[in-house]
Amino acid sequence: MNGPLLTVENLTKHYPLGGGFSKRNTPVIRAVQDVSFSLEAGETLCIVGESGCGKSTIARLLMRLIDPSEGRVLLEGIDIASLKKHELRNQRRRMQMVFQDPYSSLNPRLSAGQIITEPVENFQRLSRTQREALAAKLLQQVGLAPEIMHRLPSELSGGQRQRLGIARALSLMPAIIIADEAVSALDVSVQAQILNLLMDLQQELGIAFVFISHDLGVVEHIGHKVAVMYLGRIVELARCEDLFANPVHPYTETLIAAAPVPDPTHRGLEARLEGEVPSPVNPPTGCAFHPRCPLAVDRCRQDVPTLHTMADGRVVACHVRAPTIRENSDIVSEALLLSQ
Repeated sequence: MNGPLLTVENLTKHYPLGGGFSKRNTPVIRAVQDVSFSLEAGETLCIVGESGCGKSTIARLLMRLIDPSEGRVLLEGIDIASLKKHELRNQRRRMQMVFQDPYSSLNPRLSAGQIITEPVENFQRLSRTQREALAAKLLQQVGLAPEIMHRLPSELSGGQRQRLGIARALSLMPAIIIADEAVSALDVSVQAQILNLLMDLQQELGIAFVFISHDLGVVEHIGHKVAVMYLGRIVELARCEDLFANPVHPYTETLIAAAPVPDPTHRGLEARLEGEVPSPVNPPTGCAFHPRCPLAVDRCRQDVPTLHTMADGRVVACHVRAPTIRENSDIVSEALLLSQ
């Protein structure tokens, strides 16, 4: 296949709120706004940001569990939003999901083996021997004993349940797995095991991951590219090593500065972020981050910044750090004075 495995173009999702007499005047929650990115085979894109920034909404849009208000999701060049029910059903085999809660995402009445083979049996009939062989193979692939196939989810530990969820996602041999906070509910030692498992599976099978997390330590360990979101928009998208070595957007800089480091002698960037995330129903004019940004200037309060490509290939939406009008040097000068 030529081109990216997954392409997201100007993806937008608004949720209307009740109470208005006409659709034109009905207030909306702007959950996702004009998000674009691409994903290559065997690559991991991490999406990070504070709670409520739209990360999980993007996961549901990619899976077409919900329909976008605007924009397109192209899976191997096919716009999944335009597919009819039977066409979408076949295309969904190429993209699977691992959910945050390793217990509530599993059917408590089914055994581990049934949970793994159920997706496959939606497409083809399997004999008992085939079911057991498939379950045993996938359980071994995720580091579990084949005997577990006869147990219920309630008889498994949290780490075993999450491995079971991964085995279920692998059963249809997808090209992409979307992991929505897939390790946040697990102990640190178990987190490391699951992350290493995902990386091993990626190397072995060439699977691409969209990995959603609020934990920057996890992201730095597993990611190839990182998209930083704020109030429904991507504010910075860069290679993982570039982002952590040299964050450009003030919000990215603050997130990295606020992340705990297991070294008492470490002196990182100073976290200066204050205030709360604005309401997605009534976002600020201009840049949504400007009420909390120490570098904000007048233009930030008036104009929404567009994503600007920088010399190292990253894209940043910031009037100060990545001005789209290069000759507007007075903005940079004003910001430098504010930061001193």
